[in-house]
Amino acid sequence: MLEIKGLNQFYGESHTLWDLELTIPEGQCTVLMGRNGVGKTTLLQCVMGLLPIDSGEIVLKGRDISLLPAESRPRHGIGYVPQGRQIFSLLTVEENLQIGLPIRSKGDRIIPEYIYDLFPVLRQMLHRRGGDLSGGQQQQLAIARALVVNPTLLILDEPTEGIQPNIVQEIGDIIRKLNRELGLTVLLVEQKLPFARKVGDNFCLLDRGRVVANGDMEQLSEQLIREYLTV
Repeated sequence: MLEIKGLNQFYGESHTLWDLELTIPEGQCTVLMGRNGVGKTTLLQCVMGLLPIDSGEIVLKGRDISLLPAESRPRHGIGYVPQGRQIFSLLTVEENLQIGLPIRSKGDRIIPEYIYDLFPVLRQMLHRRGGDLSGGQQQQLAIARALVVNPTLLILDEPTEGIQPNIVQEIGDIIRKLNRELGLTVLLVEQKLPFARKVGDNFCLLDRGRVVANGDMEQLSEQLIREYLTV
């Protein structure tokens, strides 16, 4: 589904991603993990075209998208939920969802009904402003907005950050359903280990901008956790 080959990225003189290699298997959920500041969000922003890369390739379904502008990447099947949600607080829930409709084919520019089935609270709050929603409701809106573009790859950056526990559980159930019942490929940055184990098929550990370990989630050992995740 997604292949990252020899990716290097710089912030000014700072080399942030080093010859990074990563494969995201189709139809599975891969969890990107590591301590703060190791390059997880930077990598996602490179995939979305929000940050330029110095060298390497980002290949989506066999096509090199490395040089495509950020605004065109959703048209190639990527839905993105950034850290901090970044919903439009002055727009209504419905207006937030409608933002993704132009990405869909011309004959299908309506909000898919299954989104309201996944997030029934959004149906109830369609005409409420995004800024009036709770943090958990805003996160659900951010995920729903990403789904409106009809993605084949869903990228989420710390979707449980600052969310109440009951909503965290709901979000985990929704990710599992999207991945395992609807076949959506998921790339997820997550700090909470129990959540990562619950939703993830695979893991990838970053340290100082490099991939230091990856594999099936069952291979995430206590030694790796102590070395690369424990603060």
